[in-house]
Amino acid sequence: MAKLTDKMVEGQPDLLADLDAETLATDDLLTEEMLVNMGPQHPSTHGVLRILLRTDGEVVREATPHIGYLHRCAEKIGENVAPFQFIPTTDRLDYLAAMNNNQTFSVAVEQLVGIEVPERAVTIRILMAELNRIASHLVSLGAYGLDMGAFTPFLYAFRERERIMDLFEAACGARLTYSYITIGGVTMDLPDGFTDACREFLEYLEPKIHEYNQLLSYNQIFIKRAGGVGVISAADAIAWGLTGPCLRASGVRWDLRRCMPYEGYEQYDFEVPIGLPQGGEPPVPPGVPQPRVPRGVVVGDCWSRYFVRVIEMYWSVHLVRQALDRLRPGEHKAKLPRSLKLPVGEIYFEGENPRGQLGFLVIGDGSPVPSRVKVRGPSFNNLSITSHVCRDCLLADVPAIVGSIDIVMGEVDR
Repeated sequence: MAKLTDKMVEGQPDLLADLDAETLATDDLLTEEMLVNMGPQHPSTHGVLRILLRTDGEVVREATPHIGYLHRCAEKIGENVAPFQFIPTTDRLDYLAAMNNNQTFSVAVEQLVGIEVPERAVTIRILMAELNRIASHLVSLGAYGLDMGAFTPFLYAFRERERIMDLFEAACGARLTYSYITIGGVTMDLPDGFTDACREFLEYLEPKIHEYNQLLSYNQIFIKRAGGVGVISAADAIAWGLTGPCLRASGVRWDLRRCMPYEGYEQYDFEVPIGLPQGGEPPVPPGVPQPRVPRGVVVGDCWSRYFVRVIEMYWSVHLVRQALDRLRPGEHKAKLPRSLKLPVGEIYFEGENPRGQLGFLVIGDGSPVPSRVKVRGPSFNNLSITSHVCRDCLLADVPAIVGSIDIVMGEVDR
């Protein structure tokens, strides 16, 4: 802000005419607000998202998300096809966590119809869901580093993710949209050599996560960009409907896999990491180097949301190992009639997606096609707090805040 000096006002007596006494006392010039479009095609919006920013200099006074650029009528499609045919559409909601989407919708239909899934199929589901959680968090970690100006972690994260894609391709032939987990179990059994290849990958990945901490998590520039920025209190996180890492980073220990277990998660050993103040030690599996929260970090800030995902990768590795140990011979899918009729009634089921609670409401009317399908997307709810948390932040902090929320626009717009 420029200062008023005698030289500036000399010969311009009218310059001070419209300024009140309080403004003159601050000795500052007034500035005009400006509207700035961030997106819809912007590398830091993680999809086709437009955020309209009302700025006062470098300060953001208001941030309004504009969505809908990727709307594909997913829910209406679900009301016009049989549940089996809707599985490929669930892949395309959160296309970075397609296995988790398949699983949640399948469980919802199974609970409505009363289908009992074979034990081997349930174990394979958890195995695939946790591998996909790791793959999703790797994309989040790498892309967020890229948002903050760190290019190398992005390459490393995608290198590890490719190994997971190779495993998925061996299991179902696809690398992004799988349609592997389906109603009644999984579409096909695991191929020969899959478990050995998976164990080998886990031994390779776990030390890499520690390297990411040394490379990015404890990088002082990264901490300055993300620490203490975009702080969301626990009360605000709950009030705005945040779930997943965004909620847990604010200090709320809520994870559906632990708090409302499904698919046998209650039989597995794992901890739920939350945001901690500086010096805190998040829980990690045995044998993992103990990470610590560095200085400059506040519970609920951008760094905490990032770091919760890093610790979750450790626990997902631990869960996958347990699932591999639990694999027993058996059927990979329940025997179902060719035409599956949905009974009259409704079911709402939520699962713990990598980005939060993904829910499906399915209403049956006795026909093979649901009369109503509604999706509760975690990215949609998590994005809603943008206008609140970006108020009065710096313009350069907006990419840090939006990136830490980790949205996928396919699931926001649907």
